[in-house]
Amino acid sequence: MLAIVGSRASSPEGINNARYFGRALSEAGYLVISGLARGIDGAAHWGALGPRQDHPTLAVCGTGLDVVYPREHIGLARAIGRRGLLISELAPGIGPRACNFPRRNRIIAALALGILVIEAAERSGSLITARLGCELGREIFAVPGSIHSPLSKGCHQLIQQGAKLVQSPQDILEDLPKWPKTAFKVI
Repeated sequence: MLAIVGSRASSPEGINNARYFGRALSEAGYLVISGLARGIDGAAHWGALGPRQDHPTLAVCGTGLDVVYPREHIGLARAIGRRGLLISELAPGIGPRACNFPRRNRIIAALALGILVIEAAERSGSLITARLGCELGREIFAVPGSIHSPLSKGCHQLIQQGAKLVQSPQDILEDLPKWPKTAFKVI
């Protein structure tokens, strides 16, 4: 399993990168995990599902499973429910609360072999996920961006702290264990 996380207020380039990495890593046999949030998370899930929505992805929700947040991701949540898995440690009926999202991030970090941060501001929740992953001994990957973009500052910090700079899915695949494409099967 590989987590893809990043900014909710992402750039068009970040959205394209999340879909690209989500799809390529899913096709390479990795189960892509993210948090069903706006921006990078949603794009990574869509990319992992693929154009025919025939690959699985795992969404760790920061709400009860009967509450889809954000509301515009109802269709995405349904697609994930058909081909993947939605999980939450929160009881049904629990809506979005700021304190629930760092809790969700710790689950994402615990489940993943590695964490790819596509875009992150200096105070991004994605950096919480990366820090937790680092504490758990996970591989941390970051996509660089413009030195002038606030959405790149968090990724640049991660790279300065030892995260692997990623320019293509191959940069990740060469660092993670090789799994056969049939390592998992959704029924």
